[in-house]
Amino acid sequence: MVGLLLCVYWARVLRLLRKLHRAGRSANFIPPERVGRLVRLIWIPVVLLWISLPLIEGTGLARHQPLLAPLFSLWPISCLAVIVAFSALILTLICWKEMGRSWRMGINPDEKTQLIATGPYALLRHPVYALSSVLMLMTVVVNPSPLMILVALMHLGLLQFEARREEAYLLRAHGEIYQKYCRRTGGFIPRLPRTEALKRM
Repeated sequence: MVGLLLCVYWARVLRLLRKLHRAGRSANFIPPERVGRLVRLIWIPVVLLWISLPLIEGTGLARHQPLLAPLFSLWPISCLAVIVAFSALILTLICWKEMGRSWRMGINPDEKTQLIATGPYALLRHPVYALSSVLMLMTVVVNPSPLMILVALMHLGLLQFEARREEAYLLRAHGEIYQKYCRRTGGFIPRLPRTEALKRM
């Protein structure tokens, strides 16, 4: 089930790429900047493994492979993880819709897109990355194989790295407006409202 959810997730990404291409705009799938291209060399194989490992496990072919076989199996928790993963997928679709024409996969330093600060982006600077992290963690819960855990660590690390790079780019592009936006929002976790007592401290 998680493997199928991931297929839907990345099929939607491909559809968004195609839509931008038809409109004559680049989604920066292969970013123009060097660091972004180097990141893709790692990220693309990681994503392919992320999609394929749960599907392989679903066929039962991985049970006798040390790197592919799950270290444990807890069905009730796995069922809950599938529900959480499905919810993360739905919320991600909402985030992509909120981004509209500003949706991109990578950074183009010469491009300035609109700063989205509504919907989920009113709470988080990186809701898609946060939800992708949730999807990855739920995949590990369902398929806790050594290779899947390694893939998860790499993917989560890359998300954090790209989030920092995007923030630096958006700060250059939007200046003080983005600084104010950062002060009132969380990165991957919503910022808790400060009480008057904390403000006085």
